[in-house]
Amino acid sequence: MTILYLLIPLAVILMIVAVAFFMWTIKSGQYEDLEGPAHRILMDDDDPMIPRSDRSEASDDESKK
Repeated sequence: MTILYLLIPLAVILMIVAVAFFMWTIKSGQYEDLEGPAHRILMDDDDPMIPRSDRSEASDDESKK
């Protein structure tokens, strides 16, 4: 029975820490975009990262050197 005097306050403190951490994640914007990563995985990443117009300018700059 005396263990309850230790476990109940410990459980309350743990709950307060968990709620504080949850509130911090909400304020930092962790849950703002829930659908973005799900849609991003369906995007085709085979396209080059540099657009063609930028690539041609970059190759022209290298050829001038």
